Amino acid sequence: MIISRTPVRISFFGGGTDYPDYYNRNKGAILGTTINKYTYVSVNTLSDFFEHKIRIGYSKTELVKNVEEIIHPSVRECLKHKKISGNLDVHIFADLPAKTGLGSSSSFTVGFLNALYALQGIKISKHSLAKEACFVEQNLIKENVGSQDQFHAAFGGFNIIEFEKDNILVRPLIISSEKLKILKDHLMIFYTGLTRFASTVVKEQIERTKTKSNDSYLIKMYKMVFEAENIISNDSNETFIKNFGLLLDEGWNLKKQLSSKISNQIIDDAYSIARNNGAYGGKLCGAGSGGFLAIIAPLDKQKKIKEKLNDLLEVDFEFENQGATIVYMKD
Repeated sequence: MIISRTPVRISFFGGGTDYPDYYNRNKGAILGTTINKYTYVSVNTLSDFFEHKIRIGYSKTELVKNVEEIIHPSVRECLKHKKISGNLDVHIFADLPAKTGLGSSSSFTVGFLNALYALQGIKISKHSLAKEACFVEQNLIKENVGSQDQFHAAFGGFNIIEFEKDNILVRPLIISSEKLKILKDHLMIFYTGLTRFASTVVKEQIERTKTKSNDSYLIKMYKMVFEAENIISNDSNETFIKNFGLLLDEGWNLKKQLSSKISNQIIDDAYSIARNNGAYGGKLCGAGSGGFLAIIAPLDKQKKIKEKLNDLLEVDFEFENQGATIVYMKD
């Protein structure tokens, strides 16, 4: 029995520059962090007494005799990729709903691959784990996904991830414990209640990226990663959070230019309410059209914002820095 635990992420700056169609010709970068909301995957060997060879439990239960019959795309392609044919009992649990913009799909792929390696008695590096998850999702499943979610999930922590055609570099963001606490205290995360398939939502954005129509926006969004890093590094404890929030607002307005499906009236209304009641800035997490809304707001404005957004569920969270982890292993 193996149980893996993998976090989801919040991306603050650079979203959109992590798609291969962009960073294979221009540099990309992401600034984001993981939080203590996890995807758990348990993998156990299945005895020969069952008629089926593979059992998969998630929102539905699949009982199949061979890998090709599996409906769950990531489970199917990971097993094919690892050349594992059966006698497996797989169960998937999550702290948050899927299809909500925090990278839960990639969190699962990373966690499942990690568990399969552990089942074989192999410890894989975080970089190799993330790179392999990208390969499964982008090349085998052929989803319209970027490359940040897999690296956030594998590494954990507050990082800047830089993308080039032949190299992906993960480096920890240098931030004091005081500033990290200030950021945590000023960050509010609300669940919009809207779910969507990121691969479908981002289709228009990918097409615009391929034709270079989004390049002017993406170049600015790339530069914002390092502007944000400079704010965190050089601004005082008293001023950095406001400047960080205002830059986040600027980035959100740029992101909405990437596709007509990034936002919608429900999200725009919620964001306007937060801004009109004192928030410095914020953004929708993930590809767009639903999921979680991140808001940076002064402490004395947060109660009013919560009251005005009382139809949205606020998420209680902490930052985390462990990334993909095997939390249980027993023969």
